[in-house]
Amino acid sequence: MKEELIALKSELDELLGSIDDLTEINSLRVKFLGKKGKLTALMKKMGELPPVERPVIGQLVNRIKEEMEFAIEEKIKTIKEQIKKEKIEKEKIDVTVPTKVILGHRHPLTIVLNEVINFFYGLGYEVVEGPEVEWDYYNFEALNIPKDHPARDLQDTFYITEDILLRTHTSPVQIRTMEKSKPPIKVIVPGRVYRSDAVDATHSPVFHQVEGLVVGESVTMADLKGTLTAFAKAIFGEERKTRFRPSFFPFTEPSAEMDISCISCNGIGCRLCSYTGWIEILGCGMVHPNVIKNGGYDPEKVSGFAFGMGLERIALLKYNIDDMRLLFENDLRFLSQF
Repeated sequence: MKEELIALKSELDELLGSIDDLTEINSLRVKFLGKKGKLTALMKKMGELPPVERPVIGQLVNRIKEEMEFAIEEKIKTIKEQIKKEKIEKEKIDVTVPTKVILGHRHPLTIVLNEVINFFYGLGYEVVEGPEVEWDYYNFEALNIPKDHPARDLQDTFYITEDILLRTHTSPVQIRTMEKSKPPIKVIVPGRVYRSDAVDATHSPVFHQVEGLVVGESVTMADLKGTLTAFAKAIFGEERKTRFRPSFFPFTEPSAEMDISCISCNGIGCRLCSYTGWIEILGCGMVHPNVIKNGGYDPEKVSGFAFGMGLERIALLKYNIDDMRLLFENDLRFLSQF
């Protein structure tokens, strides 16, 4: 029986030497070491041996079994290493091969935002930010828009709870800034805002605004008009004309909308400006005394102005883009133009 065990081990070694497939290896394991395998069949013959030989043969069986298992595992390891080596060789990338590098481009919204920030930096403004998930108090009530105010119907709001919402404008940062700072203050607030709008060429449920706030002693409407006129010329060209039309916002009084002479026809009248010669770009006004009071200031001692613009609108006009969806689709053919 000793010779049979040694011969069985030699047979396995010979077969392992000619195999390079993991499936065949598993088949060999079953053939030699399985419950119905060759080694098990030999072990069943141990009952026929004289009692004095059984311990010696038993030790030999255990040793042969361990050697066979070790040989199989080593073969599996060798095959796996070879497969890994071949895969690495196949997937190897020669980094020295010349290739065409596609450079990235700044997004038009980023370009315009940087221009806006740089302009107001030059006037001494500070850039501040606020939370996008906001309290109803900061988004509406502190801005002179109580719960029963009809102005709430003008903004389709995403409510999370009765008192928490996705901010509909960047104006809540006006109150947050005044609560934390003493006058005078000069800040701009860029950020995302949310409204329940259907997506089309001019609307999106997510868009960007830039808020502006100035509060101090003797701040007037003339300061507002001078600042925003200079801004329009810096962004759209020195030849750009401006005008201010009376409007209504609950958080400013008086309120106005600012127009610029049409960037397409220079005020003559065309389809872009609906043949009026003017295009509206932002809303503005003197900060309402109630808002100043809610920010912790005394409206008898300080005054201020505020403005808010849609960043997408500024970008569309500046680059003559006719569909806002292009700003969000990340099409490289579009972005490579900037």
